Amino acid sequence: MEEERLYFQCGDLRLEGLLGDADSSRGVVITHPHPLYGGDMHNNIVDAIRWAYHRNGYTTLRFNFRGVGTSHGSYDDGIGEQDDISAAINFLIGKGCREIHLAGYSFGAWVISKGLPRYEQVVQVVMVSPPAAFLEFSFNGPEPRIGLVITGSHDDIAPPSLAKKLLEQWNPDAELKIV
Repeated sequence: MEEERLYFQCGDLRLEGLLGDADSSRGVVITHPHPLYGGDMHNNIVDAIRWAYHRNGYTTLRFNFRGVGTSHGSYDDGIGEQDDISAAINFLIGKGCREIHLAGYSFGAWVISKGLPRYEQVVQVVMVSPPAAFLEFSFNGPEPRIGLVITGSHDDIAPPSLAKKLLEQWNPDAELKIV
């Protein structure tokens, strides 16, 4: 599937994204790793996530958080980035998507976790290498929309033992995949 480069609004900011329009009622917003360490929407893991959803018929939207690439604004410690995700969700809803998923890699997974209580439209979340050894992950209780967490067997930032412990708090029925 070809992706269309586009821009969408987040308040006064214009955010850069790539839309893979599958003409589907199912859509996924894909978030990238930490921008202060070179993370952006062109990351190879972000692209692999996009490809997996594409193969399953989803409309995909990966985008650059504020201050990354040609997205306006500047890094906001994961706070404003939560608004960026809300804007991306609303963009997909405006494109006709009614079933919204979120998939985040590393920092992107962390930002999703911080904003998840306000993303009421989201039905499922996938986290790839959530950096629990680097950033704090906390919820006010279980989060049943987290369906899958993927981490590496030797991942120092998302160690499998810590991912397993957190997943037991978030959603004991979710799948933990260690690669």
